[in-house]
Amino acid sequence: MKRVFCGFAAWGLLMGLTGLAKAQYTFTPIDFPGATRTFANGINNAGQIVGDYTDAGLTSHAFLRDVDGSYTTIDPPGSTDFEVDGINDAGQVVGWYGDARGQHGFLRDVDGSYTTIDVPGSTYTYAFGINDAGQIVGEYIAASYYHGFLRDVDGSYTTIDVPGADDTFAHGINNAGQIVGQYNDASNTPHGFLLDVDGSYTTLDVPGAIRSTSAGGINDAGQIVGNYRDADAAGTYHGFVATSGG
Repeated sequence: MKRVFCGFAAWGLLMGLTGLAKAQYTFTPIDFPGATRTFANGINNAGQIVGDYTDAGLTSHAFLRDVDGSYTTIDPPGSTDFEVDGINDAGQVVGWYGDARGQHGFLRDVDGSYTTIDVPGSTYTYAFGINDAGQIVGEYIAASYYHGFLRDVDGSYTTIDVPGADDTFAHGINNAGQIVGQYNDASNTPHGFLLDVDGSYTTLDVPGAIRSTSAGGINDAGQIVGNYRDADAAGTYHGFVATSGG
């Protein structure tokens, strides 16, 4: 059963601030050596970072940046395009790649070996999140609709479909097994969702958002991050963090 999410405890306080606090951070640029552009997509608790870069020949590659600052290129064998999106504390990496047969998810293990992730019966599979147990979430296409999936440690797949949704996308999973993502309703309006360990779904809609709330990740404290589209004329997109309670 869907429940309306009401966990934006500090939202009113945040929106009421008249100015931005000065961030007390030290920023370190991440540039893959020789790349023309570099994007960082995920980080684990050890500080290992995954992302993608474009080389001087305008070819895209994925990478792993280790805690000592060294870089490793991650190119699934036989791939034509790819993206890495998630890394757990063991250093296992997930993402997706394309080849002549379509798009596939993949797991890169700590020994450098690759495992292709194809949901049975799907035409395209994308892997986005992995927890420390090795459970993987993502999305796949079957019969022209998107479905979320959970790939368990034994290699079995469970489809994730928000009740009443046309499309479901699973983006993140924490160590407790809570899953977050996005679904599109019958009018094609995107909403975020939380799938709890008891199988219940919670809809996530940022107050005042129009046509778009999407959840991208959840940590072990249950905090959820994502983005939403504002109601202003420009339809500006913003990030959010949601903390349950209140």
